[in-house]
Amino acid sequence: MNRTKPLHHTTVYLLIVGMIASLFQQPMTAAAAAPAASTATTTKTATAAVTKAGLPYDDIRSNYATEAIVNMTKLNFITGTGERRFEPDKAITRAEFVTLIDRLLGMEPVSGAIPAFADVLPAAWFYNWVETAIQLNLVQGTSPALFEPQRPVSREEAAVILARAWKQPLIPSSSVQDGLYSDQKQIDTWALPSVERLSRIRLMTGDQDGFRPLDSITRQEAAVLMNRAWTHAGWKDKLLASPSAAIQLGWQYGQTTKQFEQQVSQSVVNTVSPRWFFLGSSGGLEDQTDLSLLTWAHKQNKKVWAMVGNHASQETTHAMLSDSNQQRSFIQQLANRVRSSGIDGLNIDFENMMPEDRNAFTSFITALHQALNTVPAVLTVNVSPDFGTDWTDVFDYAALSANADYIVLMGYDEHWGGDPVPGSVSSLPWLRLGIDQILKKAPASKVILAMPLYTRDWTLGANGAYTSQGIDLLGQNRIVQAKKSVTKWDDTLGQYTSEYVDQLLLHRIWLEDGRSLTRKANLANAYSLAGCAYWYMGGESSDVWSSLRNANKFNHYDFS
Repeated sequence: MNRTKPLHHTTVYLLIVGMIASLFQQPMTAAAAAPAASTATTTKTATAAVTKAGLPYDDIRSNYATEAIVNMTKLNFITGTGERRFEPDKAITRAEFVTLIDRLLGMEPVSGAIPAFADVLPAAWFYNWVETAIQLNLVQGTSPALFEPQRPVSREEAAVILARAWKQPLIPSSSVQDGLYSDQKQIDTWALPSVERLSRIRLMTGDQDGFRPLDSITRQEAAVLMNRAWTHAGWKDKLLASPSAAIQLGWQYGQTTKQFEQQVSQSVVNTVSPRWFFLGSSGGLEDQTDLSLLTWAHKQNKKVWAMVGNHASQETTHAMLSDSNQQRSFIQQLANRVRSSGIDGLNIDFENMMPEDRNAFTSFITALHQALNTVPAVLTVNVSPDFGTDWTDVFDYAALSANADYIVLMGYDEHWGGDPVPGSVSSLPWLRLGIDQILKKAPASKVILAMPLYTRDWTLGANGAYTSQGIDLLGQNRIVQAKKSVTKWDDTLGQYTSEYVDQLLLHRIWLEDGRSLTRKANLANAYSLAGCAYWYMGGESSDVWSSLRNANKFNHYDFS
């Protein structure tokens, strides 16, 4: 009787239904319910508008939630449960709720290769959406191994998820004053700051019975919460705005030009760095330029910063750096090639240099930068994190930063191939320390963070010593699935760890995936770095790019 009928009924009938419906209007019982005084007018206006337009479901009532349900359905943020069925009073599950949040935020579903929870398996319809929410830290499991996707989301849980999604500043629970709600003492300490904040901005409120923190959220209440966020002053414009274009650099390694182009097309990369130039053994320029890649990249509005390597030869590098004529000639060859080809910049990747070449290397970079300024073209220099070893003594970080456009911090190898101690290629604490160190000598606006698209499979030998083999992320994922290895998320390291036994030998892997790389991208954003780089294109699984697109978009949002 209180259902709103489709538009084709007579005007008289509609007026009668409207009067009857007004007699049966429900009081606000949702977490999302607005104050009664302001809702009466809103409900009448919404009901009239919806009646004229028609309803997408047969089982929704003309009440406080109708407009929100219709609006969120039109925008494809929320869907029904069947043919013209919405089930507005049904409790919404944890999986359903985070799916709505992901959609409203404009996030991509992530088909991560490493399941975060034992009860959220890849075959489930909500798997990709839960992975997205977990990677963005919008929600947590109910235990380290379980998510309980089908459990109804409580009101206090919803408040925490919403506060995270809308990146709201929170005060400590001890600072929340008494009297917020009559049942305030029933709100868990971990949820109280979120409840307080959402109440203050009128995104989620209580009713005459208090906040009712342990009650479930219904589907119609969830629609109201989503609609309130969408229509909150200025938020929709922020959701629809394009993220700022930070540098996203991808290196070519071991791929053909066509393979590289295909991988770049699927990625977040806007700047490509092919391995085109090398310092030859005689001190001259080895040129492997592929102009077809340059043409393709420019058609795709991507920059080309060609890599310049030294074959990791100390002797050849020292000879060039210590001979002013040879250095001048090499610089001129590089500048001429950049100018004649239309290359946008160079990426210097000199490895295994002698510590005594520190000043000469700085002079080389300074002179090369001056030469490229006349083109003009960008100069970037790859450096390792400064942990006081002789490997990095050659880098005068402050001088290099002052005499180049960007410094690329290679956020790897924390544990290298010959390391006797097994461990991560790039754990979050180690990476954070490396960033802290370089920012003492270079401004954040000049630092690009390079992240690994590879890891190592460590084997404990019969002699008690570890050896390792480098593997890309596709190989890593194949091992985890084939060996049915035990994986655990380590929140301190910011990555999964995995163990399996093969031929009676223990193997350990510190995994890199969309979740770990999202943490690293978040770190770059938190430090306001110039961008990120990826070694190497083709080492990733395709889901990684969905994760990083989500991270870039979410980090761009500011709902303050």
